Amino acid sequence: MIRTDDLKVFIYSVEEGSFSAAAKRLGSTPALASSAIQRLEKAVGARLFIRSTRTIRLSEDGERYLAHARAAIDALEAGERELNSKRDDISGTLRISAPSDLGRNVLLPWLQDFQDTYPDLSIDLRLGDHISDLYKDTSDVGIRYGVLGDSSLIALPLVPDNRRIVCASPVYLEQYGTPASIEALRQHNCLLYQIAGVAYDHWPFVLPDGNKTIKVKGTFASDDADVVKRWGIAGKGVLYKSRLDILSDIKAGSLVQIFPTDHSPLLPLQLVCPHRTSITPAIKKLTEFLRERFHLYLS
Repeated sequence: MIRTDDLKVFIYSVEEGSFSAAAKRLGSTPALASSAIQRLEKAVGARLFIRSTRTIRLSEDGERYLAHARAAIDALEAGERELNSKRDDISGTLRISAPSDLGRNVLLPWLQDFQDTYPDLSIDLRLGDHISDLYKDTSDVGIRYGVLGDSSLIALPLVPDNRRIVCASPVYLEQYGTPASIEALRQHNCLLYQIAGVAYDHWPFVLPDGNKTIKVKGTFASDDADVVKRWGIAGKGVLYKSRLDILSDIKAGSLVQIFPTDHSPLLPLQLVCPHRTSITPAIKKLTEFLRERFHLYLS
């Protein structure tokens, strides 16, 4: 018989990279975690990890079994939620991870309104521009830009037709001129966003005569997208940002769009969940709420 706790030790060992870290996460001991793995391996009749003196890694059988273990735990937890609460009950804590700029300047007041609508619900908002691991950081949902790469996650579209746009402040354009073409960006100071320490300095475009990527350079770079936008508003250079991040600044006149929106590839915004069984009533309501707010925001 397979124990639920043994499955959790297995999953957490994969996510944390060691039995001792998994044990710490569960409030247990390394010895008990190691025993749990041995017990699970005996139950399934396969070796799940390849062990050395300092490291562990999944075996081929362990790779195949991991998705099933996660699905089993997800199903059990969904069953507990079903039994312990009404299906229309919007309560508890909803842990949300979101990009820094969008989260701070667009989502923040909306989430306050959402919580006002459901006062029994607590919001735990984590802002950052790294791609969060929803399994490891215990977020219930992630709000993410781009096409979903991990097929084990579930994506609920919020703004599927969103794109990046090129823009700059009126002060910058008055001083340095407006780029007349995509190629002209090479001669401008472009504000760079960093992903995992690497500057996003190859800007892709979808032009009438074909796709093109421009290598740009600039004197400012940051791993915080909100900081990059603030430099743009301050007149320090040219931005290539999600339209959702800067729409209010364009409407206010603090930023000016330079090229047509459809000159950039799609950058869809999605609400992402670890598994379909983790889509709670609160997450369903949040998805509906955000879709409506984004529709109004873009109109």
